[in-house]
Amino acid sequence: MCGVTGEVRLDDRVPDVAAVSAMAAVMARRGPDAAGAWSQGRVALGHRRLKIIDLTEAGAQPMFDAELGLSIAWNGCIYNYKELRRELAGRGYRFFSHSDTEVLLKAYHRWGDDFVSHLQGMFAFAIAERDSGRVLLGRDRLGIKPMYLTENGHRIRFASSLPALLVGGGVDTRIDPVALHHYMTFHSVVPAPLTILRGVRKIPPGSLVALEPDGRRVDTTYWTPDFTRRSEHSDWSERDWEDAVLSALRVAVERRLVADVPVGCLLSGGVDSSLIVGLLAEAGQHGLSTFSIGFESAGGVEGDEFRWSDIIAERFGTDHHQIRIGTDRMLPALDGAIGAMSEPMVSHDCVAFYLLSQEVSRHVKVVQSGQGADEVFAGYHWYPPMGAPAAATLAGAVAQYRGAFFDRDAAGVRTIVAPAYLAEGDPAEQFVTEHFARAGAETGVDRALRLDTTVMLVDDPVKRVDNMTMAWGLEGRVPFLDHELVELAATCPPGLKTAHDGKGVLKQAARRVIPSEVIDRPKGYFPVPALTHLEGPYLDLVRDALYAPIAKERGLFNADAVDALLADPNGRLTPLRGNELWQIALLELWLQRHGVTGQAA
Repeated sequence: MCGVTGEVRLDDRVPDVAAVSAMAAVMARRGPDAAGAWSQGRVALGHRRLKIIDLTEAGAQPMFDAELGLSIAWNGCIYNYKELRRELAGRGYRFFSHSDTEVLLKAYHRWGDDFVSHLQGMFAFAIAERDSGRVLLGRDRLGIKPMYLTENGHRIRFASSLPALLVGGGVDTRIDPVALHHYMTFHSVVPAPLTILRGVRKIPPGSLVALEPDGRRVDTTYWTPDFTRRSEHSDWSERDWEDAVLSALRVAVERRLVADVPVGCLLSGGVDSSLIVGLLAEAGQHGLSTFSIGFESAGGVEGDEFRWSDIIAERFGTDHHQIRIGTDRMLPALDGAIGAMSEPMVSHDCVAFYLLSQEVSRHVKVVQSGQGADEVFAGYHWYPPMGAPAAATLAGAVAQYRGAFFDRDAAGVRTIVAPAYLAEGDPAEQFVTEHFARAGAETGVDRALRLDTTVMLVDDPVKRVDNMTMAWGLEGRVPFLDHELVELAATCPPGLKTAHDGKGVLKQAARRVIPSEVIDRPKGYFPVPALTHLEGPYLDLVRDALYAPIAKERGLFNADAVDALLADPNGRLTPLRGNELWQIALLELWLQRHGVTGQAA
């Protein structure tokens, strides 16, 4: 896990190595162990390293292989790198390190762009060819690792975080009206390639961007999950599906133990993280370090779920850490959490993950986490209604989904967003409609799961894990997003996933590993009461941000709408129980924290 930056010139000038190094320096917390830069021809690469595999200098980045004429800077972990290394060595390749970085270079040389199909892992990379000047950028199948781009007619720059690109300068920082519409409508999710800024785009999950020597840019999607039933599974019983899911998850968890440092686990006490702990114990991880977080209650909202995580810690004999966060730590941490956000993320969980990661990083450098299970195995409340007859048609499925998931309709956006920042029409509904209409998902449940797995999951929970763990030099691994497990779950009959109030097939499989009392408990969440119920200093923070001179100059929101929300700060909630005031305040806080003027055209 690291921070990657780079520049590719599209003219005859040499790249700005100083700018690349400055962008890398901003990401020092993503990679606190080492820094490096490399430049040749039209390409410059920068890197910040977090040492997880091959802790020696032989694994340093950017890595240049003189024999192959290839350079790389990347972020992530290849879980099957040892198997690939053996295969490549058998084909005559010689290795000078024990890193997964070098395996990527050899694999690219051997298989070309198709090398990504050989990889088990999470990754975002830039590979440069010395002799041709070709550069290949890529992102893993589920978008676990980020890659942002900014370009003009003369150069393309890329980085693991959006704020890093801002430091390089020359970025169009005007607000993108379509992205803003998504943020205000699609539960704060801004789908790739968009970001909230016009001048920054992100590579979509499962995609490659080739910057060819002749100036062409070629974008390729190399992976999309298929959400249709397969003939080879037609005679499978419920037990067969449970067996297959448990087996695939067991493999996914064991894969993510690959490291030259200890691996811990985040333990919320829910089914997902508890099952990971149980499977890690099965795999022989005795004395596993586990971590749970809790907050002070506020507004009648409980702030911890320690009673459940304690059950799992005791059952499997983990080295458990209960992390209790007082209200006095929350407010100062908000600024750090917002600073760590590559894009505005409204979820209350962000500050929880930020504080949790701070504490966990004192003990380990790698943790496994349970994110993704709800999207992959249908754990949310809006999935069962997607199987109703009303959602059988395309129009019916779109209406059902947006009624449950969207924060507001286009008219609601016009009520709060100033005219200068409004997009035409209803881009969010158009996006969902087009996504639902694509081949490969025939039922309402399958359509919703595909959208959430490939879009919402990527730009909400997954991005949250990456940004908040990396803020403290902590590598987060997510076994539920093993692409082979995701492919298996996609083909599972929807009814098996929506059974038992959601995640039915996973819950039934989990009964063989963890106590039923944890499985049958009411569905929990990562509670941050102070941000759910805005009052006191948190409300003061929100008011100050929305009434700040820069906010008024920007004029992003209608003044009357802002006044109304501040007059009743906890009275307006979205269908998913999000606080409408916090949603607009978080965007303003993010823009101010990162020095973005964001003026309209």
